[in-house]
Amino acid sequence: MTAAANLVTGFGPRIEFAGIDLTLGRTRILEQVGFSVAAGSVHAIVGPNGGGKSSLIKTLLGQMPHQGQLTLHWPSEREVIGYVPQALEFDRGLPMTVDDFMAAMCQRRPAFLGLSRRVQPAIDAALARVGMLDKRKRRMGALSGGERQRVLLAQGLIPEPQLLVLDEPMSALDEAGIQVFEQLLKGWRQAGTTVLWIEHDLEAVLRLADRVTGLSRKVLFDAPPAQALTPERLLGLFSVHPRSESLAS
Repeated sequence: MTAAANLVTGFGPRIEFAGIDLTLGRTRILEQVGFSVAAGSVHAIVGPNGGGKSSLIKTLLGQMPHQGQLTLHWPSEREVIGYVPQALEFDRGLPMTVDDFMAAMCQRRPAFLGLSRRVQPAIDAALARVGMLDKRKRRMGALSGGERQRVLLAQGLIPEPQLLVLDEPMSALDEAGIQVFEQLLKGWRQAGTTVLWIEHDLEAVLRLADRVTGLSRKVLFDAPPAQALTPERLLGLFSVHPRSESLAS
């Protein structure tokens, strides 16, 4: 079986964006965005700040109204989406441990009652996968930025997702954390998880992604990394400031 066939029969869904328009007030954020994400692939979205990358992700997660068609073709009745945001906003003075955070994010039982026996094995496994099992009793506010990002990655693993949406997950990671992330990415690819990944580290995208979409309000390119990340295409993507278009009065 070919690599392309493996992608099509992956565990995760195929995603199709068709003519996606997003307007907030009188400002157009996205315009006629259209591309496909192959099932079981690692698909990166790159582009300048303000180009609409995070807004596109929020339309996929149902957090922003939009026009156009967004279709997820799930391989089975099990439809599980994991999401890892770019950063975690919280009061660092709160006495919230890593376990408390995982309990709040991954179980219905109130976090102050502790981890439930039903969820604890999955939380143990997720923290172990990101190298944070030995720091589970530390306060979230006492962790480094890279350590907090690892905890965010861990919560995105519960329950095991078919579709994983990552918003610049490498932004706060140190070298050890980057190695952890790359191992996770390898595991998701082997499992057939569909990964939609916003990333600014173009070298990492070139090495790790199956396909890349360049977005600056519109799709400027959509191709395999070696074809997408050429100097000419990157110059066109990053040289023009993607000021969102104001609708004419």
